[in-house]
Amino acid sequence: MNMNRYTSRWAMSIMILSLTLLLASCAPAPESAPAAQQPAGTTGQSSTSAGQTAYPLTVQDATGKSFTFEQAPQRIVSISPAETEALFALGLDQQIVGVSQYDDYPEQVKTKARIGGITEPNVEAIIAQNPDIVFTGISSSEELVQKLRTAGINIFKTTPKTVNDVMSNIELYGQITNRQAEAKKVTDHMREQMQMVKNAVASLTPEKKKKVYIEFSPGWTVGKGEFMDELITLAGGINIAGDTEGWHEINEENIVAADPDVILYSKETVDTKTKQTLDQIIRARSGWNKIKAIQNDQLFGLNDDLVSRPGPRVTDGLVEIAHAIYPELVKK
Repeated sequence: MNMNRYTSRWAMSIMILSLTLLLASCAPAPESAPAAQQPAGTTGQSSTSAGQTAYPLTVQDATGKSFTFEQAPQRIVSISPAETEALFALGLDQQIVGVSQYDDYPEQVKTKARIGGITEPNVEAIIAQNPDIVFTGISSSEELVQKLRTAGINIFKTTPKTVNDVMSNIELYGQITNRQAEAKKVTDHMREQMQMVKNAVASLTPEKKKKVYIEFSPGWTVGKGEFMDELITLAGGINIAGDTEGWHEINEENIVAADPDVILYSKETVDTKTKQTLDQIIRARSGWNKIKAIQNDQLFGLNDDLVSRPGPRVTDGLVEIAHAIYPELVKK
């Protein structure tokens, strides 16, 4: 997957949302939080029995809207690659009837109807699939969600900010679709990967932890409040932009002054104008040859999909990040 096709649109969409709307999580929110910031989850008492969902089931999405499912949805559309991956991981191949044009994993997704882009889906194409529910994630603004709801589309939005939020979403999807056993299998594996990384870097003292800089679109990095920052922290690194919030444009002088030990970047990203890779762009910046990571050739390209999609493979991305930072401690 190249930057022009998905990563650029996706990353820039998140950046814009982070700066204007700030991309809400599925973790419990304070009671005083406004409805638009409420997490997705089940309302009322438990609606499960022996791993089976008891319907009707009422749940709430990240915008605060409640949904009541009288039965497991039989026709599902996803306009988010992360949500699509999660739904396929639950074995819902037969129920998925439409996906965005950027969905490329797993292989079975190629057989599904395409319903347009992530930030500008084709309303008519969605309606034509007659979905029981449409799932979307962090790439869709709340304005877009409201527009689709006004058009009569039943759309469920999530906005995960942490790895635990991602796992909670997968478990919620399992509950909605009566695939709780499958969801548990997926999240158990994710928790095992996360614990493996935590154990591997647990012995690192503060002075031994490496400083890390990450760039996923030319001139942009990420601070706290986003799951990419959390991945660096879980991997035992120190995000040099960790004192900032969300996605933002970089200050080159600040990065040189921070002198990161490791630089992580999107290996699929290519500048649309210069056709340079991010690796080439980073190395060519004035004064950056003084940075320890560049002097020691500690630049590592990451698989875009693993670390930019908050889906079931995000802990694969965590392992990849941890291995890049501490190859002697974390094996892939």
